[in-house]
Amino acid sequence: MAAEHGRSGTDRGPAVVTGAGSGIGAAVARELAARGHVVVPTDLDVASAERTAEDCGSPAAYRLDVTDPTEVARVVGTVVERHGAPGVLVSNAGISKMRRFLDLTAEELDATLSVNLRGVALCGQAAARAMVDAGRGGAIVNVASMAGKQGKVAFLPDYVASKFGVVGLTQAMAVELAPFGIRVNSVCPGYVATSMQERELVWEAALRETTIDEVRRSYVADTPLGRLELPEDVAKVVAFLVSDDAAFVTGEAVAVNGGAFMD
Repeated sequence: MAAEHGRSGTDRGPAVVTGAGSGIGAAVARELAARGHVVVPTDLDVASAERTAEDCGSPAAYRLDVTDPTEVARVVGTVVERHGAPGVLVSNAGISKMRRFLDLTAEELDATLSVNLRGVALCGQAAARAMVDAGRGGAIVNVASMAGKQGKVAFLPDYVASKFGVVGLTQAMAVELAPFGIRVNSVCPGYVATSMQERELVWEAALRETTIDEVRRSYVADTPLGRLELPEDVAKVVAFLVSDDAAFVTGEAVAVNGGAFMD
């Protein structure tokens, strides 16, 4: 039986955010908290998740390795027990490492796919099961990338593959979970000014044999709106997607990139 529709995200239960210790995840947690959600930040670095929890007035934060199915199930079970079944999941945890395709190792490929794609699937399963059991529906947003819509992204072949996978997985989840009143969408950010981008600037400058400033200028030049993206730009779109304003939106990969890639 389909779950009851029309409830707000705040009525459905807490919002669990993975990779919430910094960057996009922390911005999403803060934005959702500002809009009235009870937010439960998680991160592999639990200290960073706890700092985000303090910013958000969250009841708790948890260490979470999204690649470990046992730990994912345990953390979601703890959230259900202590805070109620989640009404929102934002799967944001991700990694990158710049390599030329011919230099990419099997170990690096496995690591990227494990965090960026397998982690999204494992967290989505655990949260969706709790949502189904609660019978109140919910909303899931998977953080993909504009690299999930085009292969023309320098030195990130494994990352591109993982984010294409997230976009496809999002569509499959949306179809299967719709009868339970669970909507599933993804967001596709562009050049977001985060600590991950700072690392990528160093790597790309070395691979291109140029300067960090020149690479940064190229990111801005590639963005029609003329600036680097902020984590808050992504967070506001995520907040929309989990709200009732997006009650008839599911299976979408929403570009949030200042026009750097248009489809």
